[in-house]
Amino acid sequence: MKDYIPEEFKPIPVRKATGVAGSIGYGARLVVDLQLLTCTRFLKSRLANVRGTLIDVGCGEMPFRDLLHPAVQYTGIDVPEAISFGMRNNIDIIPFDGINIPFPDASCDAVLCTEVLEHVADPASLVAEMYRVLRPGGLMIATVPFAARVHHAPYDFHRFTRFRLSSLFSSFSSVEVVERGNDITVIANKLVVLCARLLRSKSALNLFWTLPVVALLAPFTLVALGCAHLSLMVGGGSKNDPLGYGILACKD
Repeated sequence: MKDYIPEEFKPIPVRKATGVAGSIGYGARLVVDLQLLTCTRFLKSRLANVRGTLIDVGCGEMPFRDLLHPAVQYTGIDVPEAISFGMRNNIDIIPFDGINIPFPDASCDAVLCTEVLEHVADPASLVAEMYRVLRPGGLMIATVPFAARVHHAPYDFHRFTRFRLSSLFSSFSSVEVVERGNDITVIANKLVVLCARLLRSKSALNLFWTLPVVALLAPFTLVALGCAHLSLMVGGGSKNDPLGYGILACKD
């Protein structure tokens, strides 16, 4: 018997589609998916400076690989269970058990870990493994959600504050924790998720009341999205209520 409430709808896997239509679709997703947008904003400049070898831990569909310089030697690893989360079976992805990274000590120049640590029952052990495989001077680049609904149940264990993240990465010589988004983006994100949930009602009877509610919410949601994007542009909003965090840590 399940001891948790099943998800009403699962997250859409983040994947880069090819062609003009795929680029337009991905760009449209960045407008409404503020979690993905703020992750991309945090990662873009930091991944552009990476050189050498990089291991993407919990790589999923490898959506951020295109942000790397073409010369970077990229390796993606993920748990076999990722297929049940909607990920495609990619033979280029190296399977691992979710904790023990199958590479020698000090074997890579950078580690990437995006929206993964909340799904790890023992995140400190995985962080220790990422530290182990990094060479001295290597970079750890990660993102985690904060204001996010339960997803990929029952494998959703944590929401981290900046204080817990600073402690979690304390073995690194320097740690930078950056808020992704603000309270305005959180409100807009919740409205988008609410509308999506109401539109996904499986009952025709429920649609008689959910569709009118969505019609009423739609203008407010569009205004909130506009305000969210504006707040990101000007640096407004409260950082005490972010969508998530980005972490940049360096190993001695």
